[in-house]
Amino acid sequence: MTPYPFTAVVGLPDLRQALLLAAVHPGIGGVLIRGEKGTAKSTIVRALAGLLPEVDRVPGCRFGCDPAAPDPTCPDGPHTAPVTARRGPAALVELPVGATEDRVVGTLDIQRVLSAGVKAYEPGLLAAAHRGLLYVDEVNLLPDHLVDLLLDAAAMGRAHVERDGVSVSHAARFLLVGTMNPEEGEPRPQLLDRFGLMVSVAAPTEVADRAEVVRRRLAYETDPVAFADRWRTTDSQLAVRVRDARAALPAVTLPDAEIDRIARICLAYQVDGMRADIVMARAAVALAAWRGQAAVTAAEVAEAARLALPHRRRRDPLDPPGADEQRLDEVLRDECGDDDPGPAPPDPPPPDAGPPQGPPPPAGGPSTGPPESDAGPSTEPATPDASGPADGAEQPDGVPPGGPAPAAAGPAYRPRTLRLPGLGAGATPGRRSAAHADRGRVVGAGSPAGRPSTVHLPATVRAAASRGARRITPADLRQARYVGQEANLILFVVDASGSMAARQRMTVVKTAVLSLLRDAYHRRDRIGMITFRGATADVVLPPTSSHEVAVAKLAQLRTGGRTPIAAGLRAAAATVAAERRREPRRRPLILLVTDGRSTSGPNPIALAPLLAGTAMVMLDCESGPVRLGLAQRLATAFDAEWLPLEALSAVLPHSRVGLADGRAA
Repeated sequence: MTPYPFTAVVGLPDLRQALLLAAVHPGIGGVLIRGEKGTAKSTIVRALAGLLPEVDRVPGCRFGCDPAAPDPTCPDGPHTAPVTARRGPAALVELPVGATEDRVVGTLDIQRVLSAGVKAYEPGLLAAAHRGLLYVDEVNLLPDHLVDLLLDAAAMGRAHVERDGVSVSHAARFLLVGTMNPEEGEPRPQLLDRFGLMVSVAAPTEVADRAEVVRRRLAYETDPVAFADRWRTTDSQLAVRVRDARAALPAVTLPDAEIDRIARICLAYQVDGMRADIVMARAAVALAAWRGQAAVTAAEVAEAARLALPHRRRRDPLDPPGADEQRLDEVLRDECGDDDPGPAPPDPPPPDAGPPQGPPPPAGGPSTGPPESDAGPSTEPATPDASGPADGAEQPDGVPPGGPAPAAAGPAYRPRTLRLPGLGAGATPGRRSAAHADRGRVVGAGSPAGRPSTVHLPATVRAAASRGARRITPADLRQARYVGQEANLILFVVDASGSMAARQRMTVVKTAVLSLLRDAYHRRDRIGMITFRGATADVVLPPTSSHEVAVAKLAQLRTGGRTPIAAGLRAAAATVAAERRREPRRRPLILLVTDGRSTSGPNPIALAPLLAGTAMVMLDCESGPVRLGLAQRLATAFDAEWLPLEALSAVLPHSRVGLADGRAA
């Protein structure tokens, strides 16, 4: 199918500039595109492949060697001179979310092992992407070990494979572009840091821009070839500019004064490590080459900083990237003064397209800004239920008529780790509970359902020997079985009744929940949050991987009214049932945070059959010298692990749910 033209994409100036810079200088380390769904992320990335210069390849080489400089260690080599060349477009390789490690880096070629009796390597996607573009959609949903492999190869220009008795190293220089939807959660900060540039995009906010997007998309769907012809001239001009900038790159100089400026900016912005300095330097050189300049100036340094730095300064792992862009503006104003170039001139419209129907697509300019968060402050006051004198009586003095203000959480600590019992199916790799997995500790071997991802050689040899054979056949193949760790669904069910406001109890509760949210973030769990007060329960956060939204929801939590524990448990059961239909293999863990004092609705113990078989931990919030032990009785009725809130970070013996020791931070 004819790809959508790059220059036909409306708006997104920062993204266009970042992609073009990475095309000029792949050593920048790739581009991460962060934005909500429907913002043309995939469209513009696929269109970029058409702007990359064509490449010469050695015919028959599975690793895309350059005939002018073949890789001396190429597994398909050596390629001795003279080497013929086969010219073709740069590769566009898309890595799906469900890709396995052997598909990414390659693995043992089972067919050749069985047919020829030789150890052979079958290359993966990294080899196919050599000297081209590797596109990873939803990179934040990839397992961390696969992202590490991709980023290591992109940074070093080589892929090293050590698995299944195969030791191979091959060239893997490619332009890496990843896209992600922040609603599905953020990557780890150390993974964000490995991407050279990051751009946040959002849908157009002007009527004219949105209308132009619709016009162009409908025209493309009606006749893709004719639409592409309209933009062929501007796309060709841009492709020539990319090729010329690549050729001019070695001649661009980076003065010592600008290197010092880069170092001062990075120090003032308080980034960790040296990767930011190096990426900024490479991006500034690429920008100078793109503009046809012989040397880098302060203007290129300032623009490179806006693309390379915002995602590298996160004071807290749950802070969204780019949360401190105002500080970057101040630093650049101090270091670059009036040299900040502002918007770059737009690309020219296609000569045969007639007058533009909307704003022409710019090649660079001011940032579109990150998508607006849905976690803004609530405007609905929380009023205590008038029918709940028992809970209302415990509210502190001086409560305003609109309800008490939300209590702030204290400093988070490292909580003890909550793990589910048994062995899970390994639906999603993570760091919480034991589960069957594609990697980890080998615990046995078995017959594969299809093609084996990892061959268990001793078991395979034993299978062949047991039938007296001297050669291994496909029927003898055995696949290794691993036990690793999985991510879970952690569902917080939090008591927000009036009794939780007494004696600063909600501050302690918020601190504990915040600590558990951080723990869930590090263990790659999905999280959800339900609160109950008055007579109802609210699903304030449906299950998601966006942990920073959960932190915002927790900060807005208000208290008041009676305690409908049954309503909270019923909402939890409905949420768990819906998630089991969506992801049957992901195991849930319910964390019920309450003092056990049910003053509204039916007896919560009657709902025990509704949550039978679901792992639950009862975090008892009861405090004071006299305690009724109501939460502990609930825990017994629901076969849940009971844990006093104040002991969440204390050292206690291991129990059925697997409470690992933790310590206060």
